Amino acid sequence: MKNLTFILILSIAVACTSSQNSGEKSSSDTQTIGPAITLTKAPASPQFPDATLTKTDVSIEPNDSSNSVNYSFDVAGYELGAQTEDAATRGIANSGKGQHIHFIVNNGPYSAHYMPGVSNQLEDGNYVVLAFLSRSYHESVKSEGAYHIENLNVGDAGVVEADLSAPHLFYSRPKGSYAGEDTKKLMLDFYLLNTTISPEGNKVRATVNGKEFMIDEWAPYYIEGLPLGEVNIKLELIDSEGNPIEGPFNSVERSVTLTE
Repeated sequence: MKNLTFILILSIAVACTSSQNSGEKSSSDTQTIGPAITLTKAPASPQFPDATLTKTDVSIEPNDSSNSVNYSFDVAGYELGAQTEDAATRGIANSGKGQHIHFIVNNGPYSAHYMPGVSNQLEDGNYVVLAFLSRSYHESVKSEGAYHIENLNVGDAGVVEADLSAPHLFYSRPKGSYAGEDTKKLMLDFYLLNTTISPEGNKVRATVNGKEFMIDEWAPYYIEGLPLGEVNIKLELIDSEGNPIEGPFNSVERSVTLTE
């Protein structure tokens, strides 16, 4: 009788185990493949409250198929070409050429300029030009006088000007491709005009490889836990209820590439 009872108990245990293995996995069987993507506010960087960027001249020279547009700037309270003092300790991509100007046309990818002059080729059209000072590791200087923005009308396209008094979001970083150690931590940075963001007010919604983050403080952020390959980033300026704020640049998508 005891042997029969033992056999029955053993049979039930085997049946239960077999049923669990053939059905859905338990929560303890669920695994996360690879590190999770995180977004954290970057540590404070050297501040340049007196830095200024002032346009002194712009010239437009027609060519056969486009126009040569040449800007001259005056930079004060800031040294172009110098390494930002904490560059070696940030653990992010850094320009060996030092501090510079980010020059953005219609919220396209910026060009970096290490002297106070910018030359560009533009077809006839209407453009919004934004320039701002950047640390050597590409973090924008967000002080009052450290940027210049204007409508630029080139050639015979007619005059169509954007409302520069409206809220605007401009994308800056990350940009291009990253390799090796630089892939471990990417800086997310953007430029805001005519708006503030806060927990109770407007925000920037950042979507990184499908994962959504809400940003309520204008600051640089570090993205970590990214896989190698293509990384897709979307930034949107939204109101306190999550609705998009209208504007030509307030929703922007970019891709960068990470390699070994």
